[in-house]
Amino acid sequence: MAKGRRVPMCGIPHQTLETYLSRLLERGYRVAICEQVEDPRKAKGLVRREVVRVVTPGTVTSESLVPARENVYLAAVNPAQDRWGVAVADLSTGEFRVTEVPEEAVVQELQRLGVREVLYPQDHPLPEGTPGARTPYEAWRFEPQEAARVLCDHFQVVSLEGFGCAGMPRGVAAAGALLQYLRETQRSGLRHIHRLQVYRPQDTLLLDPAAVRSLEILHPLVGTDRRATLVGVLDRTRTSMGGRLLRRWLVAPLLDRARIEDRLDAVQELTSGTHRERVQELLSKVADLERLVGRCGHGSATPRDLVALARTLAAVAELQQAAAAFHSRLLRELASQLDPHPALREELERALVPDPPHDPRAGGVIREGYDPELDQLRRAASEAKAWIRDLEARERERTGIKTLRVGFNKVFGYYLEVTRPHRDRVPPEYERRQTLVGAERYVTPEMKEREALILHAEERQREREYELFCRLRDRVAESGPGLLATAAALSTLDVLCSFAEASQAYGYTRPQVVDEPVLEVEGGRHPVVERVLQEPFVPNDLRMDGRRRIAVVTGPNFAGKSTYLRQNALLVILAQAGCFVPARSARVGLVDRLFTRVGAADDLAGGRSTFLVEMQEVANILHNATERSLVILDEVGRGTATYDGLSIAWAVVEYLWAHGRPRTLFATHYHELTELAGRLDGVFNLNVLVREEGEGVVFLHRVAEGASDRSYGIHVAQLAGVPREVTQRAAELLEELQGAARGEGALVRRGRAVQMALPLVVPSEVEAELASLDLASMTPLEALNKLHHLQQRVREQLRADSPKVVRMRRPRGS
Repeated sequence: MAKGRRVPMCGIPHQTLETYLSRLLERGYRVAICEQVEDPRKAKGLVRREVVRVVTPGTVTSESLVPARENVYLAAVNPAQDRWGVAVADLSTGEFRVTEVPEEAVVQELQRLGVREVLYPQDHPLPEGTPGARTPYEAWRFEPQEAARVLCDHFQVVSLEGFGCAGMPRGVAAAGALLQYLRETQRSGLRHIHRLQVYRPQDTLLLDPAAVRSLEILHPLVGTDRRATLVGVLDRTRTSMGGRLLRRWLVAPLLDRARIEDRLDAVQELTSGTHRERVQELLSKVADLERLVGRCGHGSATPRDLVALARTLAAVAELQQAAAAFHSRLLRELASQLDPHPALREELERALVPDPPHDPRAGGVIREGYDPELDQLRRAASEAKAWIRDLEARERERTGIKTLRVGFNKVFGYYLEVTRPHRDRVPPEYERRQTLVGAERYVTPEMKEREALILHAEERQREREYELFCRLRDRVAESGPGLLATAAALSTLDVLCSFAEASQAYGYTRPQVVDEPVLEVEGGRHPVVERVLQEPFVPNDLRMDGRRRIAVVTGPNFAGKSTYLRQNALLVILAQAGCFVPARSARVGLVDRLFTRVGAADDLAGGRSTFLVEMQEVANILHNATERSLVILDEVGRGTATYDGLSIAWAVVEYLWAHGRPRTLFATHYHELTELAGRLDGVFNLNVLVREEGEGVVFLHRVAEGASDRSYGIHVAQLAGVPREVTQRAAELLEELQGAARGEGALVRRGRAVQMALPLVVPSEVEAELASLDLASMTPLEALNKLHHLQQRVREQLRADSPKVVRMRRPRGS
C-alpha cells in the first residue's frame, strides 16, 4: 500500500534490473526501486528495506539506458495567461535551465528540446501536442514563494538575483517545482546541479519541430540510418559530451554575429593548422565527464568511473599544453578554461587500483599504501591466511597422517579433513565438524580463532575500502563546478574540431555572415545528399537580396527542386552554427527564424488530414515570418482541388510579399504562379533544367533563371515503373486536356474507358450569346443596341456576384 492505494510490486534478480526497467519506462511507468538498507547479519527480525529512488522517463541516469550522444530532459511548465515558465534539467549531466515563452510557443519549445517527461500543475491540463510522459504534480509546488525557497535552499543563497532570473517569476516557479521533484524521486542531495542558467529561445535561430523534422537535422524521414541526417554527416566528435553539444548547436544556431565569427575563426584555425589531429587524439582519451560528475553527485558512481576520471584529467593536462599554441580568441578562451585538477588527479591515482571491480563494496578497490588502517587489516588477514596455509604441513608432520588436508567452504569455514582409515590417529584436540562418506572434517580452537580473525579483517577491510571510496566520490562531487566547466570547454573544443574535420574532408568553405537580408550562394550543395549519392552532386547558385526576395521554383518532378530548397536552408543553419558550408562561396544574412512547409502526413490520431496539417503549418508561417526569416515552401496547395490549391498558393505568395517580406523559396507545379514575377517587385523565377531525348528526358539538376512550362510527370511515372499502357493513356489524356484548354475540342470515348468532358474554360451565358450572333446580317444600329443590352446584363451580374468574386489582382503597394 502507498498513500492508501494498492501499488503493483514485483521482485527481480538485481542483475536484470536494467532490462526490466527499460521495458517499464518505454511504456511510461514510474518505477520505485526498493533495496535492503541494513546488513542481514545485524538485522533483528525482518531486514529493513526502503525506496532508494524513483525512476521515471525523465530521470534515467543508468549508462545502459541513456543514449550516449543525446540529452535526457525532464521539463516543468508553469502555465499563465500570457507567458509560461519552462524549466528543463538533465539529471545525468547536471544541466539546469529556465526560460519563459509565450503560451503558443510552449509545445514548440518542448518538442525542440525533445523532453522525455513534463511536470505540470495537476489542476491545469497540458496543451495538445505536448511531448513525452506527462506527470501531474501538486499545484502548491509551483507557487513562486515556495519555489524560490527550494532553489535558494539548494544553492545556498539568499536570493536568485545572481542567477539572472529575478525577472522570471513563472520560470522560477517551474524550476523550483522541478528541483523538488528531483529531490523526492532521487533521494539525494543533487550536488552536481550547482547552477541555474537562464536561456532565451529568441536569442537563437528558431527552428520549429516541422523544420527540424523535414530538414532531417537529427533523424531521417525514412528509416533509422543516422548517416542520412545532418548531425550524422557532421559528427566527428571524439567524446559523448561533444556529440550532445553538436546536436544542441544544430537545432539552436546563433543570432549573434560576433559569436558566429568567433566560431568560424576557430574552425578556420583548426582547419588550416597542424594541431587538430593531436587535440582530437587526446580528446579520444576523455571520458563522459559531464555524466561522470553527475553520477558522483547523486551517489551512483563506481570505482571504474573514478579511474576514468583520473585518466581524463591526465589527458586534460596534455590538452592544456597542446592548446597553448592556439591563436583565435575562442580557442584561447577554451584553453584557459581547461583545468586538469592536479591535486584531485594525484589523489585518485594514488588511491585506486588501475583496474578495480565495478561494485565498490566488493573490495579490491584501494591501492596498498594509501590508508594505514586498511593496510593493517590486510596484513592481519594475510598473516592469518599464511598461518592456515602452513597448518596443513605442520599437522601432517605432527600427526603422521599424510592424507590430511586443509579446506574451506562457505558453510563450515576452514577445516581439517582426514580420511576414514586414519581416524584413530586424530589428536584429541580436534573437534569433529562434519562427517562424509569417506572422511571426517575437524577444527581446532586455534583454527577457529584464526578464521574469526580472517573473516573480521576481510569484512572490516571491505567496509574500510567502501568508506575510502565514498570519501573520494564525495571529493569529486565537491569539485563538480570546476569539473563541469572543464567539461564544457572540452565539449566545445570537440565540436569545433568536428566542424573543422568535416569541412576539410568535404570541401566546405567559410561563409560570410552579414546583417543584411541576403542569401548569395555560389556552387551550393546539399551536405547530406552529396554524401549518399553514388554520382557527383550538381552544385547550384542562389542570389537573394532586397530586390529578389521571393523565388518561385518550377521544374519537373524528380529534378531536384526539394533538394535545392533544403540545401539552402541547411546552409544557413551551418553558417549560423559556426561551421563552414558546402559551397564555393556564400554570403549569408542573419536569419531569425527558419520555416519549412515540406511534405506532410495525416495526423489520424489527432483527427487532422494531410491538407489540414499543411494549412496549419502555412498559417504558422504567415503569422510569424519577419523580414529576417527564411521560408521554405514546397508544393503548397497540392492537397486539395486544383483551382483551390492554385488560389491558396497564389494568395500565400502575395501575403508574404506584402506583409512579412521574408526571403522565400517557393517550389511549385502551378506554373501560373510564374506570372507573379511580372506583377510583384522582388518576385523572381527559377527553374530546374531538363533535356529531352526522344521520348525520354534527362534530368540535369541544374537551377537556372526563368520559368518552366512543363512538369514531365508522365516521364517520371515511366521511370517509376508504371505500366506502359497507363503512361501511354496518360499522354493521350494530357494532349486532349491541353487541347480542350485551348478550345480545340473535348474528350472522346476510347475503347471501354469512359472519358468525361473536362473543359477547363466554361463560357458564360453572355459569352455564349455573343458567340452566336450573326454580325453580318445585323445593321449598325441593331449591333449597337445588342451590345448595350449585353453590357447591361454583365453589369447586373457583376453587381450580384461581386461579394463572391475572387480576382488575382496586383496587391496594394505593388
